[in-house]
Amino acid sequence: MAEHVEAAAPQQIDPEDAKIVTLARSSRARNGAAEGAAVRDTDGRTYAATTVALPSLRLTALQAAVAAAVSSGAEGLEAAAVVTDADSVDADSVAAVHDLTATAPILRADARGEVAGVLSA
Repeated sequence: MAEHVEAAAPQQIDPEDAKIVTLARSSRARNGAAEGAAVRDTDGRTYAATTVALPSLRLTALQAAVAAAVSSGAEGLEAAAVVTDADSVDADSVAAVHDLTATAPILRADARGEVAGVLSA
């Protein structure tokens, strides 16, 4: 698997990317989850999810958001965002996003919604 490096956050975030960060942040806050995530598909539709931690099922927030997108017919992603306290995006989350679109950027934001970095292929 190719290694992905996180770049520093840009000075200005695209308004469409800011929307998915807000969706991810809202989902995380609403559910009190460890992480919140949102993805935007190539048709501009968005899907949000949080960490799933059941005895029989464990998904990262990004895996859950990607699963929601795929189950709704998305064939590709434009971008993804995860709101987390972690210093990086885990490999399983990156893999889920890049299974659909290898070049989709992944924004990592903190609980305040401030983008700390962008992971790209």
